[in-house]
Amino acid sequence: MQTSQEHHSSASFQGLYHQPLQDPYRLSHFQILENNVSADMGNRGTSVSFEPEQYFTLESSPATGGYIVCDSPSVSSGLSNRSPFSPQVSQSYMSDPHRSPENNYGSPASGSSVADNGNEMRHKLREIEIVLLGSEPDIGNSCYNSLDSGIHQVTSTSRWDLDQLVEMIPRLDLREVLICCAEAVSNNDVSTAVALMKVLEKKVSVSGDPIQRLGAYMLEGLRARLERSGSVIYKSLKCEEPTSSELMSYMSILYEICPYWKFAYMSANAVIGEVMANERIIHIIDFQIAQGSQWMLLIQALARRPGGPPLALRITGVDDSQSAHARGGGLDIVGQKLLAFAKSCQVPLEFHAAPMSGCEVELENLSVRPGEALAVNFPYVLHHMPDESVSTQNHRDRLLRLVKSLSPKVVTLIEQESNTNTSPFFPRFKETMEYYTAMFESIDAAQHPRDDKRRIRAEENCVARDIVNMVACEDAERVERHELLGKWRSRLSMAGFTGYPLSSSVANAVIDLLGIYNENYRLAESGGALYLGWKNRTMVTSSAWR
Repeated sequence: MQTSQEHHSSASFQGLYHQPLQDPYRLSHFQILENNVSADMGNRGTSVSFEPEQYFTLESSPATGGYIVCDSPSVSSGLSNRSPFSPQVSQSYMSDPHRSPENNYGSPASGSSVADNGNEMRHKLREIEIVLLGSEPDIGNSCYNSLDSGIHQVTSTSRWDLDQLVEMIPRLDLREVLICCAEAVSNNDVSTAVALMKVLEKKVSVSGDPIQRLGAYMLEGLRARLERSGSVIYKSLKCEEPTSSELMSYMSILYEICPYWKFAYMSANAVIGEVMANERIIHIIDFQIAQGSQWMLLIQALARRPGGPPLALRITGVDDSQSAHARGGGLDIVGQKLLAFAKSCQVPLEFHAAPMSGCEVELENLSVRPGEALAVNFPYVLHHMPDESVSTQNHRDRLLRLVKSLSPKVVTLIEQESNTNTSPFFPRFKETMEYYTAMFESIDAAQHPRDDKRRIRAEENCVARDIVNMVACEDAERVERHELLGKWRSRLSMAGFTGYPLSSSVANAVIDLLGIYNENYRLAESGGALYLGWKNRTMVTSSAWR
């Protein structure tokens, strides 16, 4: 997960949603909800329900005409290795307290259900297959020789035929086509998958509305998966990176227009500040320090403590080579910046660099000393650690046990609320689509023009690579492996941690932050954790442990 968040504008898509209910007694949308939340501490995670009297429901919004056509978006050429969260997507379950345990991957609010119009959709798909592939739909392996040309070799059908077909089915919903295409790929139904990809090419666009932009990247992932080239593409994207200054610019766009990273910084800092209020020797270990900006805010707060700053503050920064590219150098850059800032605040600081992945961290890399009050920060990073389903080493739980052995006063965990770790391909695809639909909608709320090149590049370089990874890759090559907070609770409990309930001051700090963002961001509290949502689905959770 990386330091950035995305946001983009949509000129006018408000017609897709109902307006908020005009209740004269309606509470502020930034008020913490405590009376209508239900916590399920099992592996399905915590369900948080926003009160219907306070929040309207995002309903299915079938695509209509007016798509910005992009015949064959060259998505892969623009992708990179940064993500808004690291980012990925999340299954929220915020609005369905009666959801069946078996329905772990159903489509939440945003998006249409394929089952609703199943017969009609299957009939349309049959028409597509006949027009595109004729009466002989069998496709040879030669169709899949390259990402750029393989799919386009499938048929000699004229462009006029395809355009005519799309015109014949104006009500064909992009979400439905994406899901049906993923189902065909999952079932190894090559002919249907190829036919649907030809239709999708006509409906997606990196400069379109939220589902069109998401569809462009998901289509690229489906192509890569069908051609068995997902891991190759994912690795090669590292060669497509922009310069460090360009990448920092893209990341800063998303950081400013979405609150997800600021939510992580502010909630973690508020907890750490509370716990360390009377400590004189403090050590903070950050497992994804990135630019180090989070700790400048905490240094300021420590300098203003009523009892004065601590006698000693140590920060250990863990980070890998990907963040080094964004910074334009190693962790020494972060250390120099923090040391200079701490000096200006008259806070004595020592910085220790651990330039490595969290999977590589051992006790000796963390430089822990006796007598320190220790805080550990996991910002959007633990979901990158492979667990028992990927490796017998199970670095995800190993790292938690290692941290517990250090006896920290507090551990902060911020993660995307999503269920993609061990999910099979097809439910994982639906989960990814629903989560990122909400994310792209939240990006649109910033109201940047849809053809804004900087916004397009930010999404390509900070979001799309994660999407391709979740759709196209499997096993160790799939590094985007999110879990619901309920599963994180189980892991932390097994490692010996207990929850540290977030106080009202932490929630109030986040409420103040959300005041500068779109009113459709929601904040809820349940089980001592904070849930940040977009409309009626959870996007991110923040929790603390000891």
